[in-house]
Amino acid sequence: MDVQVATLCDSAADYNGKLCVLGAFDTIFARSFPVVHPQCAIALRICFRPDDAAALHFRISIIDADGKDVIPAIEPTVEVKVPPDTVFMTRNLVMNLQRLKFQQAGQFSVDITCEGRMVARIPMRVLELENAKGST
Repeated sequence: MDVQVATLCDSAADYNGKLCVLGAFDTIFARSFPVVHPQCAIALRICFRPDDAAALHFRISIIDADGKDVIPAIEPTVEVKVPPDTVFMTRNLVMNLQRLKFQQAGQFSVDITCEGRMVARIPMRVLELENAKGST
């Protein structure tokens, strides 16, 4: 299994097997705390090989610098069935998040595990606007 794309973005969709991503980002700016980010998505594109065939249990967590969950983990199960005589297949996973709340500024990450093994980590940060001078 290879994670080809793992990103936090404004929106994403699976369109006939194509992963469509709009507005990938890694930083949220806030004037005050707590702050609520109205809407975003976690987008994944994963390549599976015949040896990966199984019901795979994923866990997607947004954690703070201390490893504490910001929101309850998302735990999808993906049934992987690679057709015979096929070298690989890809699957897109899109998780839409609404009203993502951060109590304070800091470093965060979106951790993606499969069967208990880390397969991707998306770093992110939440900055107070007055401390964000010079950032884009």
